[in-house]
Amino acid sequence: MAQRFRGESIHKVDGKGRVSIPAQFRRVLEAGDPDWTDGLTPNLVIVYGGASQKYLEAYTQEAIAEVDDKIARMPRGSKERRVMEHIFNSQSMTTQTDDTGRLVLSQKLRDKIGISNEAYFKASGDTFQIWAPDAHDARNEDIEDWLATQGDDFDPLTLLELAAPQPLREV
Repeated sequence: MAQRFRGESIHKVDGKGRVSIPAQFRRVLEAGDPDWTDGLTPNLVIVYGGASQKYLEAYTQEAIAEVDDKIARMPRGSKERRVMEHIFNSQSMTTQTDDTGRLVLSQKLRDKIGISNEAYFKASGDTFQIWAPDAHDARNEDIEDWLATQGDDFDPLTLLELAAPQPLREV
């Protein structure tokens, strides 16, 4: 099983758009890049999406390959496949970290999500998100509000029952 991104942090963005990726995220990017070896910098894909997407979603090479494989299995020419190709091929970019573990976010990307001098990094399992801190705080309020309505004895693990059952593995 691939490593997962975990945690959250805020990092300074300099005038050239350079921002340090959290160190623990870099290890996952390295593990998720089959071409990475010691001394190289890992590759990743940033999906920036359309006007309604207010954050950047960063994928390891393994994670984006999984998405690409699923898109390739969709019926060619279908509206759904064209939408997915548009988001994951057209509205994305392949990039890599520099040798100090920083990403360069172009002015276009910073403007799109409203980043000025800080970026909020949020783990999301096999991806991580980059937000303007204020935009993330506003979005996160919805989650906190929903959790508050669930009661003091709510166990979030019960939500895993919503996951599709996986076939049993042979031992």
